[in-house]
Amino acid sequence: MEAARRAELVARYKAGHATLLASLAGIDEAGLDARPADGGWTPREVVQHTADSEMTAAIRLRRLVAEENPVIAGYDGDTFAVRLHYADRPIEPALGAIAAARSTTAQILDGLTEAEWARTGTHTESGPYGVERWLETYAVHCEEHADQIRRAREEATV
Repeated sequence: MEAARRAELVARYKAGHATLLASLAGIDEAGLDARPADGGWTPREVVQHTADSEMTAAIRLRRLVAEENPVIAGYDGDTFAVRLHYADRPIEPALGAIAAARSTTAQILDGLTEAEWARTGTHTESGPYGVERWLETYAVHCEEHADQIRRAREEATV
């Protein structure tokens, strides 16, 4: 990965929490629980998923950097949503978890050497998986979920 592309993705990663917060601006409890027309997750459920995914991502990066050829396990987000009661939980702790996972992980990203950027493992669902691929995925993760929240909010007002 070119240095400029890496820097752009790291900057997007660092901005992710703020992007997610912006998508929630002015939302009330009813808005958090508004189900989009396609039957997908409500904004509340999206925030809970994002928190679980961000905490998982933070550990994945640490394992990629610290362990030799780690196996990175996938998980079923829909099962998490049901079994971890996404629909019933307040979002504030989840937003705090996202902020903490991102800020501590950004510190690690800022200090990685070229050799550490090149480290790899194996993802149970997608095969070879390295630090740069991790960055490509998670740099846009909060952006994608912010868009999902915006769409749910727009559909709920129609």
